[in-house]
Amino acid sequence: MLIPKTSFEVLEDSKPDDVSLPAFMVSTSRGFLARMDPIVVLPPEFDAVETLLQAMPVRTQSGKPGLLATGELGDAVLKDLPDLTDKIEEYRANLPVMNALYRDYSFLASAFLLEPCHMRFIKGEPYGLGRSFLPAQLSRPIVRCAELAGFKPFMEYAGSYALFNYRLQDPNAGLEYNNLRLIRAFEHGLDPTSSEAGFVLVHVDMVKNSGPLVDGTMSCLQALAGADSPGSSAQPQRKAFNEGLRTVVNTMQKVNNVMETMWMKSKPRSYTSFRTFIFGITSQSMFPDGVVYEGVNDGKPLSFRGESGANDTMIPLMDNLLQVQMPDTPLTEILRDFRDYRPSNHRQFLVEIKKCSEELGTKDFALAVGVERTSSMTDEDMDLVKESRRLWLQALNQVRDFRWRHWCFAREYILKQTSHPTATGGSPIVTWLPNQLQAVMEEMTEISDSVGAQAGPMELGPEIQDIMDLVERQRQSLRKEVEKYCQERGM
Repeated sequence: MLIPKTSFEVLEDSKPDDVSLPAFMVSTSRGFLARMDPIVVLPPEFDAVETLLQAMPVRTQSGKPGLLATGELGDAVLKDLPDLTDKIEEYRANLPVMNALYRDYSFLASAFLLEPCHMRFIKGEPYGLGRSFLPAQLSRPIVRCAELAGFKPFMEYAGSYALFNYRLQDPNAGLEYNNLRLIRAFEHGLDPTSSEAGFVLVHVDMVKNSGPLVDGTMSCLQALAGADSPGSSAQPQRKAFNEGLRTVVNTMQKVNNVMETMWMKSKPRSYTSFRTFIFGITSQSMFPDGVVYEGVNDGKPLSFRGESGANDTMIPLMDNLLQVQMPDTPLTEILRDFRDYRPSNHRQFLVEIKKCSEELGTKDFALAVGVERTSSMTDEDMDLVKESRRLWLQALNQVRDFRWRHWCFAREYILKQTSHPTATGGSPIVTWLPNQLQAVMEEMTEISDSVGAQAGPMELGPEIQDIMDLVERQRQSLRKEVEKYCQERGM
């Protein structure tokens, strides 16, 4: 199906057997997961890569210490890994294989660059400096397969670390959490009960719900686009719109419920021990002058942001559908920069959704500000408008809930565990998440006031009242917490 007023196709059948298409294409069946389950084993030409990756983790599949436990990964790369760039060309027409190669080379690249920092960290020392060069046997292949697969030549959330890094223990049991295992890991992640495995697999478990999120979004937009059809009438249109929005709200509630399981499956005190390997280059003290990719870019240093759950596509989709206004700040510029660290199809999808939602006046339709002054409205019409407003605020509330929990994770997993000032993606750890969280809470307050949600003839009921009371409490709490951490860290 096409996004209204665009030529962008959202797949209904994810076409898992079509190797000519990119691994990541938005669909109503698998949402923002890859079109197929990730490729687990590389082609035989890349056995040297496979061997290194299996020997790499701090604790390997056998339970024995791996190369990162002893600081020998870098030497092993230089000694045992040939430059297989030419072999990549043999698979250029198979884009899922290209995605698997990108994943695996990005794991080796990050491990190579950040291994010295890890060795200092486990001694209780500051991170210090990472390696400032990537040898040709890593730099040339990762640049080529990233180019063909549509990524930056550095580890990304979707294409590498998280969404293309799971396998099914039992192929017949599907995407149930207990059936998920990591393909690659840095620390203890090949043990499915480890915090590293939990951290990654909870993200997969969340995103497996994104198909209905895409479907609900498309239903909302199609309902509005249908108003241009001859014979269309207001009530069926609003009913269809509300039904799509209800799907969005219910799906985001499922996503948030899964997100809450992170506390049990990945422990706050364990996070920093594997976090070292998912830092990027940009804005990190470990790479003050960037990284030289040998044989690439005329020897000039390159810089990329690190893997971050903030690169997921679900919340940006909600921001674009719901037209959440972000403040014009340097922190929002970082948010915009993050947009480049997603699969190319996801990036274009978000652009088209934003454009379509604005052109169709989605927010104005949902809120229908001032409509109560129209005497021709029937009671049923008014009830449908109130339902649109209620659902819109509930959808924003799910975005708030997600971002509030993300802030709580940052507080418990990072701020209370380490003094390092930047997140893995290079954003300021204290102030960046609150920038977006404050924006959505301000949006909710403004909308509630503009439609009289809490008092008067168009009030939206006790649930909305409770939501807005919570918003006000969290706004005050967030302000105090940010001030506290800024003072403690001398910001």
